Amino acid sequence: MKKTISFVLSSLLLTSIAYAHSKDKTHTNFEAVTVTANKIEENIIDVPQSITVITDEQLENKGIKKISEVIKEIPNMNFQNSLNGGMSSFRGLNSSMFTNNNPIVIYIDGVPYYDRYDFNPSLENVEQIEILRGPQGTLYGKDAIGGVINIITKTPTNQWSGSALMEYGEDNLYKTSLNTSGAIIDNKLYAGINGSFKSDDGWITNHYSGMNKDANKKRERKTNGFLLYKPTDNLSAKFVLTDNYEKEYFMDGYGANPTIKINNLKRKDAKNVSFDVPTYERTKVKSQSLNLNYDLEKVKLESTTTHKKVDFDGDYDTDNLANNLSDDLRQFNYTELDTWTQELRVSSKNQDIKWITGLYFDKEDRHQGPYGAEQLYYGSVYIGNANSNSKSKTAAIFAQTMIPLGEDFELTLGGRYQRIKKEIDVTAKSSWAGVSNPDVNYIDEKTWNTFLPKVALMYYLNENTSTYVSISKGYMPGGFNYYPSNNKSKDNSFEAQKSTNYEIGLKHLAEDYNINISIFRMDIKDIHVYKQLMQGTLFATSNANKAHSQGIEIDGTYFITDKLQLSAAVGLIDAKYDDYDNGTRKYDGEKIETTPRYTASLGLAYLQEKGLYGRVDIFARGKTTYIDGADNDNLVEANGGITSNAKVGYKTKNFDIYGYITNITNEDYITSYMSKPGTAWVGFNEPRRFGIGVKYTF
Repeated sequence: MKKTISFVLSSLLLTSIAYAHSKDKTHTNFEAVTVTANKIEENIIDVPQSITVITDEQLENKGIKKISEVIKEIPNMNFQNSLNGGMSSFRGLNSSMFTNNNPIVIYIDGVPYYDRYDFNPSLENVEQIEILRGPQGTLYGKDAIGGVINIITKTPTNQWSGSALMEYGEDNLYKTSLNTSGAIIDNKLYAGINGSFKSDDGWITNHYSGMNKDANKKRERKTNGFLLYKPTDNLSAKFVLTDNYEKEYFMDGYGANPTIKINNLKRKDAKNVSFDVPTYERTKVKSQSLNLNYDLEKVKLESTTTHKKVDFDGDYDTDNLANNLSDDLRQFNYTELDTWTQELRVSSKNQDIKWITGLYFDKEDRHQGPYGAEQLYYGSVYIGNANSNSKSKTAAIFAQTMIPLGEDFELTLGGRYQRIKKEIDVTAKSSWAGVSNPDVNYIDEKTWNTFLPKVALMYYLNENTSTYVSISKGYMPGGFNYYPSNNKSKDNSFEAQKSTNYEIGLKHLAEDYNINISIFRMDIKDIHVYKQLMQGTLFATSNANKAHSQGIEIDGTYFITDKLQLSAAVGLIDAKYDDYDNGTRKYDGEKIETTPRYTASLGLAYLQEKGLYGRVDIFARGKTTYIDGADNDNLVEANGGITSNAKVGYKTKNFDIYGYITNITNEDYITSYMSKPGTAWVGFNEPRRFGIGVKYTF
């Protein structure tokens, strides 16, 4: 890894020297890509950080319909196909189990999605997705320690337009969607609505008598409506209503014997299972948001207010097996979340020095319970159940400025000061062999104050090439375990996770290709880790003292001809614990779990506005480490895999008729793994699937 980093650094330096002798303006066939990474519109080449942009055309051509498929496109980003909500990882940073936060935060037109129970918003009506790699705490808040997926929806016009889609695939996969928007009063009042429905019977069969045979079926409905009012050219107000429903049964895997070596576990063994307790996760999300914009000659004023309610119900078979001593035993998690957020921003317009400043507030109320499990413990049944009420309040002030230094340099200075207060009131009840144990009552509150600075220097080699170096702080707040083992704060709380991030990069936009290269180093303190207690009857989050990750990310696009496009991305990473003792063993020098050694993608597309088109995409991920709770918390490493997708279609003026195949070679690899004495939960990637679809645009 060190030799590779040295080689790439040398290449960057040589490239910089070469371009430094070529300052004349160059013409490019690539359209300028405008992004809002700094919450103001800028050309992507002017932003000193790693950014991947996915347009609406690319979403459609690649068949991307959910966040997990967006994440596959991004180097060093990973999504766990597991139970218990959507969990992501990036550059060695994982989801925090008992803050429920992901290291990657999703924003849709300024509305945040950070909770793992609310991490699959609709991708209908999307204009562009910007994936901002690296910590974004200065402008995007307390949870964006790894990155931000910034989704911008389409702006309506006076003319009503939209699309309707129908798609059918193997395993009775059925998807429909409708999207339309336009003016009620020209140039004044606009409206739009979009919705989608998806059902999938899954690829796993449950053979237990009396249970639904479609073990891992899925049902999903997402609806969204908005009103946009523009009484003047300078003032606009947009009100958005969202109502999403999702129910996923069982898991895309099975309950395995934890003594089987991890690389001997195969997806074919999960196709036929037998478990006796109905297993599902149901998520309901209702949200409302109001965005106000007022443009003056030199500044822009903006306010974003959101309210969101999440209702999550989860019931699980304790071991995902039947006909054994654990029959009829279940795990359960019922959570209700109510969140308000408010952000006020002022940003510059038409000024040489660009700047933005603002205030942010949020308030979160979470009720969790029943929350617990029924499990075998030393030959008898242990039952644990916790009911908790927790509250969180955040207040922050932030500012960032981009200052030109002559013609060739630009300095970015930013900072965010925030205060987070959390409190919890939980009662845990338990019994063993029918005998009740004393209740555990735990009440606590903590406050975290922090400052998140950012410094970046950009150097323009010429109009189409820039290099940058940046240093920034990342932050994920601390919290409390929802199932306390006692009433002591030190055993049931954990501190904030902090990181110091260094990055150097190059962006180049040529006549028929573009390329982005970044090298990063992250030093992490108090990293959030998840561990088991009492042979897997209790789970807790704690802190590992120190860890680091370092790596390289390269992505680019090359137009072989006007219609033939080649794209590629690769991420290499070395992520290890430096100082971590979980009380059972030390992990110093060992790899951080759920972080693939590398990720890569390669795509070849034949593009046409009308007529025949097609594309092939290849995805690869390297070996990935997991903690084996059934074997003294040792680390096990699962092999990676290479999958490929293809899509062929024909477009007319209004219709797009297509067919697709995913995972052409039917490759299988493990996407998640968690074990405890007696059982292991193993998740796999999806098998090969065929499908057809038709889209009508009006």
